[in-house]
Amino acid sequence: MIVSWFTGRLPEAWFSGNQEFVLDREEIAIIGTLPVPAAPEEASDAERDALLEGSIQRFREETRERRIEIAREAERRFRRKVSWGVAAGDRTVMFTTLSVPVMTRLRQQERRVLDTLVAAGVARSRSDALAWCVRLVGAHTDTWLADLRDALQHVDRVRSAGPDVGP
Repeated sequence: MIVSWFTGRLPEAWFSGNQEFVLDREEIAIIGTLPVPAAPEEASDAERDALLEGSIQRFREETRERRIEIAREAERRFRRKVSWGVAAGDRTVMFTTLSVPVMTRLRQQERRVLDTLVAAGVARSRSDALAWCVRLVGAHTDTWLADLRDALQHVDRVRSAGPDVGP
């Protein structure tokens, strides 16, 4: 329902392809694909990067008011925060994201891992170190996590098609 609502609500001219929707309990992230601007053949890699960065920044500024309006509607309707980003070429840029505190209990051995990352300058705090660890695991297990998410969606579909069981 969320994806369908956004698909109907987003201006067609904004993105050159399908949007990616990343959903969790707190946040709806929409990542739209922008066309890669054509650069002269003699342009250097730095010039191509600058052109792409400028194109992304132009989109961000030109759509800001409309994105805020759509996000407010969605936040009232779905009771989740909305984040925006774009993909262009090999680059994905998130304009807004939500940081949510997560409570966890760690044993001494696990805390020592975080403290080592802080001491080595990899992270500024235990919280940053934990986020770094989560990103590292996510980067190395993308396929497995995608399969797991697909399985969970299947379970949700089967569960919703089943009989309602009252308390």
